[in-house]
Amino acid sequence: MAAAGNNDFKLFGPHHKEYQSGSVVTLSCHLSPEISAVAMEIRWFRRTYCVCLYKNRQVTEGRGYEGRVSLFTQELQRGNVSLQIRDFRESETGHYLCQVTNGDTTEECTVEVELWSCFPEGEALSEFPRAQEVYVYQRSRKWTEEERWKMKESALLTNLTEKTKH
Repeated sequence: MAAAGNNDFKLFGPHHKEYQSGSVVTLSCHLSPEISAVAMEIRWFRRTYCVCLYKNRQVTEGRGYEGRVSLFTQELQRGNVSLQIRDFRESETGHYLCQVTNGDTTEECTVEVELWSCFPEGEALSEFPRAQEVYVYQRSRKWTEEERWKMKESALLTNLTEKTKH
């Protein structure tokens, strides 16, 4: 395994569209080559809002996501920086950005979450509750300077919120 100080890495999301059902959604993201992310800073954003921040080996959850988001901290050693969201809500679909910083190197990956609703074939829509399927996949997306500024502010606020708790 490569040393944690290695700044030569890329960030990748799901290779294929991942189907998930239920209330727990995992946004797959990993480093390549498979190097340790334990000493790196990891930021996950939903649009421009910081959902989860990993810094100095501490996980900080964004406001509204307390108790619902986590990283697979045991797998950071293997470069797994995936985000898990519990009690996933329909309103939480859309673009997520993962940023991983090691020294002066930052890599990014955009992951999209789409919600598909399906009904039993040939049945009246009102007779059955909706079955929800979530699709997670890597997406090409350009983030504007304004969006990036909002992300930076949101991450700083998330970090400050955690510091005031202690």
